Amino acid sequence: MSKAKMILRNRNVIFLLALAAGLLAPYAVPVTRHLVLPALGLAMALALTDVTSDLFLHPRSFFFPALLGIVMNYVILGNVIIGISALLIRDEMLWTGFVLLAAAPPAVAMIPFSGFLHGNGALSLIGTVGAYLGALVIIPLISLKLLGSATFEPYKLLVIIFELIVLPFAVSRLLIRKGLNKRIESSRGAITNWSFFVALYTMIGLNHNIILSRPTTLLTVASISIITMFILGFLIDWVCCLFHIPQETRTSLVLLGTLKNQALAGGLALTLFAQEASLPAAASTMVMVVYIIWLDFKKRWN
Repeated sequence: MSKAKMILRNRNVIFLLALAAGLLAPYAVPVTRHLVLPALGLAMALALTDVTSDLFLHPRSFFFPALLGIVMNYVILGNVIIGISALLIRDEMLWTGFVLLAAAPPAVAMIPFSGFLHGNGALSLIGTVGAYLGALVIIPLISLKLLGSATFEPYKLLVIIFELIVLPFAVSRLLIRKGLNKRIESSRGAITNWSFFVALYTMIGLNHNIILSRPTTLLTVASISIITMFILGFLIDWVCCLFHIPQETRTSLVLLGTLKNQALAGGLALTLFAQEASLPAAASTMVMVVYIIWLDFKKRWN
């Protein structure tokens, strides 16, 4: 019984279960799709309890981390995605999907990921917020330049910023003030992991038909995500090591430079284009599950 309980609290097992269940048994997706935002918000609130309020005593110190978020997620990751997909992709709808993925801000989940991978919480938070604010300008510009369309509602990004960053941060301050963060410390990992199960299961389950119906195309699409996560992540970490950047800061920079908001990119693809345009976001989600598991193993090994 205790062994089964230990397995069900294991983050990597939970993530793999989400991947398998999303592909093979997506029957609960009509229900879980309404739980994704609350689940991610809960994971965010718990992760942000590690960020002290002292961070906000010096607003001038925000600029550089916010700029780093934009540089890592757009100047580096966005350009790599567009460059590699321009070389490998000939299908117009798949190209559209990759452009939308490149235009998307960082995965909001990178803040909780940064928490359990022992990253720099302040850099992860401010870098993500900076990239989201930059996205209000960058998404329409990239869409107009590469797709000939600037159809985008900034309101959606502002809602995401409020629901998944501002509100969870306020909840985290309340938990700290009431001392509840210490009381739930022993259960925090399990709550966070199963919150991610809901989000990952839903994102993969929503796209399981297109994932399973085009396995050959999926391999090409997934290979681009493998390059932009595993190989690019290795290069970012290697360069940071050359400059003797601390491990926790390297971890946050790697996450900012390898993770995109696949849910937003996939949603824009389904709303504005054909279902096929959402395949890059769906494949990226699957690769991300394996990538985060790999980073977790790497952290433990080190």
